[in-house]
Amino acid sequence: MKNYLMTALIALVFGFAGAGLWSVSGLGNGQTRDFLLANPQILPEMAEAYQRGEARDRLAQVSDEVTQPFAGAVLGNPEGSKVLVKFTDYGCTYCRQSVEGIDELIAGDPELKVVVREWPIFEGSEQAARMALAAAKQGKYSAFYHAMFEQGTPSETGIERAARIAGLDMAAAQAFARSDEATAELAKTMAFARTLQFTGTPSWIAGGEVIEGLVPAERLAEALDADT
Repeated sequence: MKNYLMTALIALVFGFAGAGLWSVSGLGNGQTRDFLLANPQILPEMAEAYQRGEARDRLAQVSDEVTQPFAGAVLGNPEGSKVLVKFTDYGCTYCRQSVEGIDELIAGDPELKVVVREWPIFEGSEQAARMALAAAKQGKYSAFYHAMFEQGTPSETGIERAARIAGLDMAAAQAFARSDEATAELAKTMAFARTLQFTGTPSWIAGGEVIEGLVPAERLAEALDADT
């Protein structure tokens, strides 16, 4: 009975795959089982460690590519030794709230390179993401990125205003935004997000760690420092 109870707990914490491994590995028997039954408070720690390991495995599948930016879509030092990847959407309130903290990290660390991956998952965001890639093509990504977030929820008027604030060649930008190259880049980022099992924006790769959601900039800095 105790073994069935522990298997059920493992299923809740780690999912059915984890429960299956638990059942066939022998860990569900003897002293290990008795210890866990006597100390169930360690299960959340086990779950966190398991999830971190799974996230690292997923990151390993794309790590050589996901940190390589679309040309120009970088904040901070393009040659920096510390790499932070941000999956972002201009329609995402939490993404907007993260801008100031990331700017502060950049200001405080000349080695920080922020690779921004345009992931338009909110309705109405895709055109803003396409224009951001066009801005990257023209070497004006940072200016557009900041101006676009200042516009609030993306709209045709707001996108055009941000593009003009950034000083884009509008005809060239609009043409690129419609291009197959822009479409392919958005598809690539979507594929990365699926592999990493991200569920929303903002999502991050900080050094060797995968992080989801709006987190304090200090949390990202700690992950970056831990990887150096």
